[in-house]
Amino acid sequence: MRLHYAGPLPEPIGFLLLPRFSMMAFFSAVEPLRIANRIAGETLFTWRVISLDSAPVTASNDMTLLADDSLESAPALPSIAICASFEPEERLTRRLLRWLHQRDQDGCVLGGIDTGSLILARADLLTGHRVTLHWESLPAFRERFPELDAVESLFEVGPRRFSCAGGAAAMDMMLDLIARRHGEALAAAVSEQLIHARMRPRHDQQRQDLTQRLGTHKHSVIEAVALMERHLEAPLPLARLAARIGISLRQLQRLFEQELGERPRDHYLRLRLQRARQLLRETDRDILSIGLACGFTSASSFSRAYKQHFGASPRHARRGPDTPPTA
Repeated sequence: MRLHYAGPLPEPIGFLLLPRFSMMAFFSAVEPLRIANRIAGETLFTWRVISLDSAPVTASNDMTLLADDSLESAPALPSIAICASFEPEERLTRRLLRWLHQRDQDGCVLGGIDTGSLILARADLLTGHRVTLHWESLPAFRERFPELDAVESLFEVGPRRFSCAGGAAAMDMMLDLIARRHGEALAAAVSEQLIHARMRPRHDQQRQDLTQRLGTHKHSVIEAVALMERHLEAPLPLARLAARIGISLRQLQRLFEQELGERPRDHYLRLRLQRARQLLRETDRDILSIGLACGFTSASSFSRAYKQHFGASPRHARRGPDTPPTA
């Protein structure tokens, strides 16, 4: 939401829901506002749901929400969040781009929840602004928009743009908003009502640390996986990786099999293929360049490994993310 608000109460906030939006992220954004109103004993915030054509919108969980407004009928609002999730660009039209630019010119602060920031990037409305997205979408976003400052934080709020990673991060962004507008005590009370253990600052990491993700406290395994994640484009030979963390190759193999139930080679390959799948789905890079970016030496070796792991060829994973907007 906007960094500063000097208008009358209640503060109105718009949510543009794109088909297949994240219901969890949307509710995580709205519920703190509702609870803040209840605890404060007055209406501090109101919200309006906007759809492209005022028709109900179906989320990624197949639940449907009614909309208050269409693009054209939505009133002037100080801030609007674009709520999206899967395939947000399927609904990217020239009409939507014109509407976003007009809102920006009118002084509305625009933001993205989950992959909503991808729409703002396609609209060329993020230049000079820091942005965050869900950690899974960040690598592909950085590939497509290298000129933008994309970071892995929970949320970002600036004078003209805001963004959050989606999921529970939307709750943290709204708790931050409540604290800035109406004090830490109210925000803490809302957090307690939500049984939210603590109000996370924007710079908190999105993902669990490797200890939690891997389910092991073995320092050598954690350090090895961290090195793998940092060297996907030019994979380290396992012997060199083992030497970097001060153990033998045999020790590395034994620890992986004991702690993770798989060989280090297989774990490393899976990380590279998961990165490749994200790039295939969310960028327009050709298959060979994606394979090279994930440590494969040829298109054929990449295709074989990808098909063996996912059961389909890399070409099958393509979605054509840069299809030009329709009218």
